[in-house]
Amino acid sequence: MASIFSRIVNGEIPSYKIAEDENYLAFLDINPLAKGHTLVIPKKEVDNLFDLDDELYKGLFLFAKKVANAIEKCIPCKKVGVAVIGLEVPHAHIHLVPINGIYDLDFSRPKLTFTKEELTVIAKDISSAV
Repeated sequence: MASIFSRIVNGEIPSYKIAEDENYLAFLDINPLAKGHTLVIPKKEVDNLFDLDDELYKGLFLFAKKVANAIEKCIPCKKVGVAVIGLEVPHAHIHLVPINGIYDLDFSRPKLTFTKEELTVIAKDISSAV
């Protein structure tokens, strides 16, 4: 069965896209730790990040770097934190989270909620900076 991320890639489930190319997709996390919290995935469905072939792995991080730079331009933060957890969805992915302190990457914290309109504006702003 396809992961929820593969279903997003295939257009079966809507998302707030930030950037996309033939191999990778970045979209807003709908349960974010911070405004601008973005997920970056390979379009190829592979569960474990370290099971990606070397070229796809390197490309994923280069793609994530472009997205992170765009997030920093649009969302006030000290840095964009990076987390790879991989337990919640069986599809390799990178969390890019605008942070101002180390505890901003604590995934046990309550998640934020934004309206569809707010998410659309956030995605558009970051996307225009990619």
